[in-house]
Amino acid sequence: MEIITPRRLKITIKAVRAAIFIGLILFFIASIVLAAILLAAKWQGAPSLSVQQSSIMYANDGSEMGKTHHGGKRYWVDLDEISPSLIEATVAIEDRHFYDHNGFDYKRIAGAALADLKAMAKVQGASTISQQYARNLFLVHDKTWKRKLTEAFYTVRLELNYSKEEILEGYLNTIYYGHGAYGAEAAANYYFDKSASELSISEATMLAGIPKAPSLYSPFENEERAKSRQGLILKTMVNQKIISQKEADQTYNEALSYRSVKDVKTADIAPYFQDAVMNELSKKLNLDQTTIETRGLRIFTTLDPDMQKIAEEKIADVIDDASDIQVGFMAMDPKTGSVKALVGGRDYAESTFNRATQAKRQPGSTMKPFLYYAAVNKGFTPSTLLRSEPYTFKFEDGKSSYKPGNYNGYYANGDITLAQAIALSDNIFAVKTHLYLGMDELIQTSKSFGVTSKLSHVPSLALGTSPVRLSEMVNGYGMLANGGKRIEPSFIKKVEDAEGNVIYQNEKEQEQILNKEAAFVTSHLMTGMFDEQLNDYTSVTGHTIIPKLSREYAGKSGTTKADSWMIGFAPQLVAGIWTGYDKDKTIDLVAERGYAKQIWADFMEEALEDQSVKAFNPPKGVIGVYINPKTGKLASDDCPVKRFAYFVRGTEPTEYCTEHLEHGKQSEPPAKAPKNQDETWYKKVLRWWD
Repeated sequence: MEIITPRRLKITIKAVRAAIFIGLILFFIASIVLAAILLAAKWQGAPSLSVQQSSIMYANDGSEMGKTHHGGKRYWVDLDEISPSLIEATVAIEDRHFYDHNGFDYKRIAGAALADLKAMAKVQGASTISQQYARNLFLVHDKTWKRKLTEAFYTVRLELNYSKEEILEGYLNTIYYGHGAYGAEAAANYYFDKSASELSISEATMLAGIPKAPSLYSPFENEERAKSRQGLILKTMVNQKIISQKEADQTYNEALSYRSVKDVKTADIAPYFQDAVMNELSKKLNLDQTTIETRGLRIFTTLDPDMQKIAEEKIADVIDDASDIQVGFMAMDPKTGSVKALVGGRDYAESTFNRATQAKRQPGSTMKPFLYYAAVNKGFTPSTLLRSEPYTFKFEDGKSSYKPGNYNGYYANGDITLAQAIALSDNIFAVKTHLYLGMDELIQTSKSFGVTSKLSHVPSLALGTSPVRLSEMVNGYGMLANGGKRIEPSFIKKVEDAEGNVIYQNEKEQEQILNKEAAFVTSHLMTGMFDEQLNDYTSVTGHTIIPKLSREYAGKSGTTKADSWMIGFAPQLVAGIWTGYDKDKTIDLVAERGYAKQIWADFMEEALEDQSVKAFNPPKGVIGVYINPKTGKLASDDCPVKRFAYFVRGTEPTEYCTEHLEHGKQSEPPAKAPKNQDETWYKKVLRWWD
């Protein structure tokens, strides 16, 4: 047995006294802090319980497009106008001790902390209804200590100044139930087409499960997961003796009748564009959806209402109502990247999936301008000759082979120029160029154009076999149009908070990414798809829409078995369209294969109808000469076909075409650039301007 000496006993007593003294001081300080918090909360008085403002979007002309909740309604109803079943289910699953605590459930907090410690991660929440309500009313949902402390203070203010019934009423009127529905009344109307007071216990327990994660537990998003969540709520209510097990089983097995999504009103103006705005807000401002929807933001967008209307009308006019084909469309200012019009599908109520910004499809030959830019940048010219004939390519040291084919099996069976190859969309020329440059070159070049989708290291990449987004392709064509400056599709010009303070301004310095001379030469090559002078063994790919066009455009079409594309630009506007079927269906009808070109041509002509004709102005580092597009040599007076072509200065041809000279006659340069009598007036004007 240890003997405690008087000295050791004295030391122990002193230590105990010191500990008690320190404890009393800490308790006194804590009491003062707590009293100060309570006095401050009481002194500041009751916080407002009004519903927060909806954020509003404005088009480029200042007109109101809509509110960010996409037609979702907000109603404030008294607590006695809400189904008792929804009240009971909500309290049971969200905060079972709601009526007993002072705003904080300390046992639950301790239990959540222990669970998180065991899992070494955030696995369990402990927020009470009072805390959630405080957060919904006043705060940005970031995860900082400042936010948590502010939330706690607001919670104290709520508890000191309002009854439990008033807090619960406010919570049930402001909580987010998904799909733009805030509050029990809006949710009951959205999901079941009835008022909150009319909800059955089955409907109420389904709704009560949604606020935890609306994107996960909405029955419109995942009914199986929503049903599982309802089962958990019913089990919780049984454990708390709110309902019996028999009643829970009957409720769970009851079939629910939901309101048809088609009956829900969607945004009147550009709903796919509005979704894209929401996505950009989330990324650029790092705001969660609730903050965006409820903080009274004023969002000034890039949308041109007239262009949007034109796009929607042309799509509706061209595509047969009986066809199930889908569409993605984007029009953009190539100088800034500002999106002017966006269509993500034919019916937003049927499908909110945005085929312009989300879908990845094989771009076909619309990939070729990126390839030919890389080629021009590496020394190719419009006069570069390669042989077009059926050919089997060997790669990987002969272990693999690839045999592409031209559309309808047409081949020149001889040499063709790059100018012809892009206009006629010759696949043999493209694959030869791709393999000559090295397959990495096109992959890296596409990244420079803003393509972020993964591209395959294969010969067929030159023919667009790697899926990409339409928005990426339109962005790349926009960079060709602006001379090679970096842009990215943007939907927002600026954002103001509820007090009018600018919290985001889209101002970017445009960095020169591409070689501007090579970009211009490529752009001018792309005018060839509309120039019938380049016809040789088949028609130029734009021949069906040439009669529709009244100004000079650069563009490229692309087709696969399941996809039809058309992307092109004038100096002040770039637009692209994809048409096809969403799932495992090919485009077999000839008419459907022509939809993309027809819609693009109709849109561009009407969208630019009131704008002046602008030329593709060459930079100083290029030179323009007339060539024979078949031989690639300088055109003489005897050449029956001549085309004006641009070259990076120093790469232009110096030899005149002799193919059409009479025997023995010497080739002489023409006294002046030969005129094409069939050339349209606008091309003559542009040529003079150049």
